[in-house]
Amino acid sequence: MKLSVVATLYQSSAHIIEFYQRVSDAAERLVGGEYEIILVNDGSPDDSFELAVQITENDDHVVVVDLSRNFGHHKAMMTGLSYAKGEHVFLIDSDLEEDPEWLIIFAEQMTNDSCDVVYGMQNARRGGHFEIWSGKVFYLLFNALTGMRLNEGAVTARLMTRRYVNALLLHDEREVFMSGLWQITGFEQRSRSIKKLSTSKTTYTLRKKMILLVDAITSFSNAPLVYIFYVGVFLSLCAFSYIAYLIFLKVFFSQTIAGWTSLMASIWLLGGMMISFIGLVGIYLSKVFSEVKRRPLSIVKEVYQKRKHKTSNDVA
Repeated sequence: MKLSVVATLYQSSAHIIEFYQRVSDAAERLVGGEYEIILVNDGSPDDSFELAVQITENDDHVVVVDLSRNFGHHKAMMTGLSYAKGEHVFLIDSDLEEDPEWLIIFAEQMTNDSCDVVYGMQNARRGGHFEIWSGKVFYLLFNALTGMRLNEGAVTARLMTRRYVNALLLHDEREVFMSGLWQITGFEQRSRSIKKLSTSKTTYTLRKKMILLVDAITSFSNAPLVYIFYVGVFLSLCAFSYIAYLIFLKVFFSQTIAGWTSLMASIWLLGGMMISFIGLVGIYLSKVFSEVKRRPLSIVKEVYQKRKHKTSNDVA
């Protein structure tokens, strides 16, 4: 098997037929008939799954991996990659915002640059002002707190070698943030300037982005815990300095500092900080709790594929 194409399905019914036709044509042009298309149904609420199964009845290149429920885009991608058998793996979204024909372009660059990964890079992020602003804040905070340098213009579409995919699958954590895993896996990676279309409204709400930000930072960095320590040291020094100042006024000037409002404000400030710090530690503990339980990354309900007819050469 020379090529595996991996895509996830979630509210993809409007695009799946065209996606299948275009990605099949691109794969046929590149490797002839030695390819497979793996479609992972991530608990899609529409009829994406039914349409995908219909495709398998007529094309033995297509494999449909049906998950038992919605596990999330990133976990669905990792599941699809684990089923891929090709020497090269092309990962792409099925909503046609990323052109299936990029496969040909990425393959040419991979050959010319002798690299392990070629991925798409947007020159300008799509979406409205809020989506663009929230995306910038997300990557700014992530890069600042993790020390990594993720580019917000990177898209899902990427062509990868077998050895890179094998290395990527070695990451066995339960909380998956693909952009971080793609980078820390290493190898030679090259970007390709592309233009991503906008065919549907994004499913990443502000709430989902905030959850993803917290999960991403706590999965790739212990910096927030370190910052808690330094904030605690700073507040302790301030408190000791203030106590020394009060003692100085009392001993030498017989003065005491009155101020109920300032006292209560300080209590509320420190109390709020302590609660937030405890909550942050709790997030890290919940990560440990999740990893220790070793629950499956995803659960596959069934795999659908048309049975290939064996030839005399296959039997031999």
